[in-house]
Amino acid sequence: MNPYGAKRRLKPLDVVILAVVAAIVGFFVYKVDAVLSYEWDWSVVPRYLLRRNEDTGALAPNLFVLGLLTTIRLAIWSLVLSAIIGGIMGVMRTSRRLFPRLLSRAYVELIRNTPPLVFIFVFYFFISGQIMPLLGIDALVSGASPLTASVIEWIASPPKLFSNFLAGVICLSMFSGAYVTEIVRAGIQSIPRSQIEAGASIGLSRFKVMRLVVLPQALQRVIPPLAGQFIILIKDSSLVSLISIQELTFYALEIAVSTTQVFEVWIFVGFLYFVICYTCALAFDWMERRSKAAYR
Repeated sequence: MNPYGAKRRLKPLDVVILAVVAAIVGFFVYKVDAVLSYEWDWSVVPRYLLRRNEDTGALAPNLFVLGLLTTIRLAIWSLVLSAIIGGIMGVMRTSRRLFPRLLSRAYVELIRNTPPLVFIFVFYFFISGQIMPLLGIDALVSGASPLTASVIEWIASPPKLFSNFLAGVICLSMFSGAYVTEIVRAGIQSIPRSQIEAGASIGLSRFKVMRLVVLPQALQRVIPPLAGQFIILIKDSSLVSLISIQELTFYALEIAVSTTQVFEVWIFVGFLYFVICYTCALAFDWMERRSKAAYR
């Protein structure tokens, strides 16, 4: 967003950058076509977008669409849960009490200093092997009515894969929540101490000072870094394909292996991730502009 309201115009440096990018793309295509003797076949993309239902003859979503829908659902639930975890832990990081600060800091340091794949593998197998059977998720979903099963499939995943989907959401949320925690902590601590003391001086409790004075201002300041973290979370959702969650990257790997059209598949998948992330970036930009207008 241009803070001065001036129209954006291409400058010589912009033209040079675009020319360099176009040259790199052209060189990549040339190398793939000439050196690797690769035969491009983009028909693989529409073939795996939609399929013909053998029973009804109607068009039905194929692997690309199914994977994209699962990725979107995975991202939405992970965004919501990581925001809740990060918000609570971020407030705990600024608490006067020792135990909440120690607990939230231990959580943050554990996640930040563990590689994503290691954390996802360990945490996923612990959740799926211990917590899910304890909660009886599989039995609960398998005994659900047809209406409930259709709702679960629409908002999450097919019932038979629901426990895997839920475990993947928890893993991604726990991992991303640690970074959201630090963003929230920094936003809270950026509020001048004088405003907190002013709220206390007029008789507001610490809870009301946090809710009415600190958090509204902190939220405005943390929207840009939160946007970046949530976009990273969407891209990191591809990691759960390694634990057999059938999202976009999982299906893309299967299609690439079965068709051997590796470049077409992964270029198209990269484009889909770009569309999702760029849409989120535009949404957060709109939220940032609205929050700034509200405080003018």
